[in-house]
Amino acid sequence: ARDESGKDDDVRLVFEPSSSRIDRNEFVALLLAHTSLETSAPINLVAVGIDGRPCQKALPQLLGEWCTFRIRTVHRRTSHRLQKADERIHILEGRHIVFLNIDEVIRIIRESDDPKAALIARFALSDRQAEDILEIRLRQLARLEGIRIEQELGRLRGEREGLLKLLGSDALLRRQVIREIRADADKYGDARRTVIEAAATASRSEVAAVADEAVTVIISEKGWARVRQGHGLDLSGLAFKDGDRAGSAHECRSVDSLVIVSTEGRAFTVAIASLPDGRGMGAPLSSFVDLGSGRIAHVLTGQPDDEILIAKTSGYGFICTYGDLLSRQKAGKAVVSVEDGASILPPLRLAGMDHLGALSGDGRLLLFPLAQMKRLASGKGVQIIGLHEGESLRAVIATSGPRVAIRGTLRNRPKTLASEDRHLGQRARRGSPVGQLGNVTLDHWPG
Repeated sequence: ARDESGKDDDVRLVFEPSSSRIDRNEFVALLLAHTSLETSAPINLVAVGIDGRPCQKALPQLLGEWCTFRIRTVHRRTSHRLQKADERIHILEGRHIVFLNIDEVIRIIRESDDPKAALIARFALSDRQAEDILEIRLRQLARLEGIRIEQELGRLRGEREGLLKLLGSDALLRRQVIREIRADADKYGDARRTVIEAAATASRSEVAAVADEAVTVIISEKGWARVRQGHGLDLSGLAFKDGDRAGSAHECRSVDSLVIVSTEGRAFTVAIASLPDGRGMGAPLSSFVDLGSGRIAHVLTGQPDDEILIAKTSGYGFICTYGDLLSRQKAGKAVVSVEDGASILPPLRLAGMDHLGALSGDGRLLLFPLAQMKRLASGKGVQIIGLHEGESLRAVIATSGPRVAIRGTLRNRPKTLASEDRHLGQRARRGSPVGQLGNVTLDHWPG
């Protein structure tokens, strides 16, 4: 890559592939997908609307309100101009009467004790016209001024007719607004430096095929990802950015895809081959997808046919396949309907499992056959455990058999109990208490 920016081109970056055999379109797609040549940025459009109240608005709504504001502004301005034109026409009509009857007007002013009332009575003038005539200088009633009065009257009457047409036609008013916007653009606008045109977002699936090999995806607590070759790696010596540390590691294949589940219930797909290698600190997963206002909740890998349990703290959940979570869109797709105040629990793999354990926040355990769970591609799901208002689902575990290990503390000492027959039941039941243990977690029963 080289920078050829200069006086002829403000910005000119040249990228040359290492081999001439690389397809140009694939090379461009690779650059757009892995660099900031193509980027997106979320914006929070909060504005005071035409109703005078501040609130968050979508871009079409904001533009629509601005157009309404412009139309109302031009309407008010036109109405104000029409009022001023009418007032001026009224004054000039009075002066024109005086000009045509100048001798009689002078006589009335000289002889009358109340010239204002006399002028109003003689020429049917208004109070405002009579006041103007009495204040006018005689030289303003000369022949030349009379011609100017007639010319101004003609011009104002023509303008008044145009203003009335503008106020009487919504189409004419809109065309006037458009003309003014275009005039402002011509006067104040400058030449565009980029082109606005419809184009699909560059997909990381468009990159060239990669070798199928065993890799480990390393995710930090703050969502930075990198890939190292091989499985069973010793990751204890990995370095992370200041304030960050190891989060999770996923053993998979280089041709697989990684799924991100957001706090809003959307699922995003990132090709493993598109992630940076392990020589650096990696890259934030948020730079590979468009999370919108959501945040990363969970990250998982798998094969399209793998069965996954999705559960929420609201006590609802469903079974889907890993393939149901995959998406070609950078903005992902809606998979889980998340209720207000609820969050998504870590997804569970169900291979070889036949029972599900659910632990409520108040320490009740329910075990039931996995066959009672519903299989969905997306949605709210079905009730896993019965909860009263204010209660929540703390944890779920998939087991091969109707027994789980209940781990917790008793008198500040760790203690492990086995689930009992009383914990077995049907889906959506409330379950039974686990006893006096504190800090309860669920684990697989040994053997």
